Amino acid sequence: MPDRPPELGWMRIFAEVARLGSFSAAAAGLGLTQPAVSYQIRRLEEQFGVALLRRQHRGVELTAEGERLFQVAAKTVGDIDALARSFRTEAQRPVVRLRTDYAFSALWLIPRMHGFRLLHPEADIQIVATQRLEPGFRDDADVVVVFGTRAEFGAIGSLLLQEKVVPVCTKGFLDRNGPFDDPQLLAKAVLIHLDSPTPPSWFDWRSYLAEFSVTRDLHAGRGDVSFNTYSLVVQAALSEQGVAIGWMGLVDTLLSTHMLVEAGPPLDAPDRGYWLIPPRSANIDSERLSTWLVDEVGRT
Repeated sequence: MPDRPPELGWMRIFAEVARLGSFSAAAAGLGLTQPAVSYQIRRLEEQFGVALLRRQHRGVELTAEGERLFQVAAKTVGDIDALARSFRTEAQRPVVRLRTDYAFSALWLIPRMHGFRLLHPEADIQIVATQRLEPGFRDDADVVVVFGTRAEFGAIGSLLLQEKVVPVCTKGFLDRNGPFDDPQLLAKAVLIHLDSPTPPSWFDWRSYLAEFSVTRDLHAGRGDVSFNTYSLVVQAALSEQGVAIGWMGLVDTLLSTHMLVEAGPPLDAPDRGYWLIPPRSANIDSERLSTWLVDEVGRT
């Protein structure tokens, strides 16, 4: 007798015959012919070297050996069917694609994502972080969160986070170098900048100080540092490298835990900030994510 075990297809046929007690009924359920089912059972008995079924006038019944095999075969087939259903379910899980920039994804979204998963465990979020918005940026995303002005995005989106900024640094840096309550004093401090290839549409240090009619003198800025992503700006502030502009909504947690402290007067831009832009064709998953984003901003 060959040593290799029978194939799973034979196990399924045997389990169905044993469960229904009939070659004909098993054949109908499996989409096979009755002779094909009978042939496969004979092959199985030859391979095991024992009789598994007793042929009756009306149907079949299990022998003692057949009963033992049925217990194993039924469980094996059932476990594999359950696993196959699990695979299909996972493959069909909805994936909600959210396109946004590095700062929003790293500092606002990721610390809060567990809240969305708790509310909607049936869906997965795929974050596409980029600093560039190319034509058609809405076509490959379910939801877009983008920084800009009302003139740019007001017609297609809604303002999610209005731009509100405040200078921030560590308490240690403030104690050693401050206070900076007067913007004139801030102009003399070591500042941390966010680089931009073009004039930025957000507050930078030049535009922040200009709001208070302050201009830095020629000797200021020699110890300043610059980074091309806002996450690095925040990390430099946490490392006590200087004073950074803190965007409310992005540094709130760091302020509430006193890892950073406010180091100057706040400013806001009512028509500027992060905009929530829906897809061209809305779906239930994009609507759930959009609703959660709005609710989460309102809650925090």
